[in-house]
Amino acid sequence: MQMENRAAVECRGVTKVFGSGGSEVHALRGIDLEVREGELLMLVGPSGCGKTTLISVIAGVLDASQGECQVFGETMQEMSAAKCTHFRGQNIGFVFQQFNLIPSLTLRENVAIPLLINGMSYKAALPKADEALERVGLGERMSDKPTQLSGGQQQRVAIARAIVHSPRLVVCDEPTSALDHVTGQHVVQLLREVAAGDGKALIVVTHDSRIFEYADRIARMDDGQIVSVYGSYQEMVDAERNMQ
Repeated sequence: MQMENRAAVECRGVTKVFGSGGSEVHALRGIDLEVREGELLMLVGPSGCGKTTLISVIAGVLDASQGECQVFGETMQEMSAAKCTHFRGQNIGFVFQQFNLIPSLTLRENVAIPLLINGMSYKAALPKADEALERVGLGERMSDKPTQLSGGQQQRVAIARAIVHSPRLVVCDEPTSALDHVTGQHVVQLLREVAAGDGKALIVVTHDSRIFEYADRIARMDDGQIVSVYGSYQEMVDAERNMQ
């Protein structure tokens, strides 16, 4: 990672509150975070600490309650709904934990969706979808339906869909949760190559300690806050060993 790379994401004082009155839930409590182009940042921490909420705010899926989150210098919360949708479609790829594949479509049709949303013709989109499926090792399955695949294979389709339109920011929610160790490593290596080679920024939410070593930096969250940021997996290991 080149530290002189520009900031892709800048969050300042970001809070997120769900509900109101006595039922308020403070999911994010003043998040300050920067993610740079060409970087793979991993967000780690216990379940329910706000990781998925944070990446949803960054990706424009949720609005922050307070604070500001800029993506490539733009604040999606200040955009109209139409402009926000267009900006997200052009610049952000999202790998959902539940895959969100459409059962009635083939794999290549599922992967082609971001291209079609961005105005590419069906005829031109399918070969690009095939290329993305090749990158995740599913080139021979492009005409299958999602229900014909294992959970791990469906996850790889979701990753192909997230990178097919060459977004500048890729946000992943537990991308290796349904994968065996070897496949999980392959997928993270691919994501890392995408970030480093193309100058994209990647944010990966994960509980999978087997892939921590692939991170450029690791941000640990707890109770809606970022409690520490480490420059490498080894730095995190050393710091946590010293705390024991």
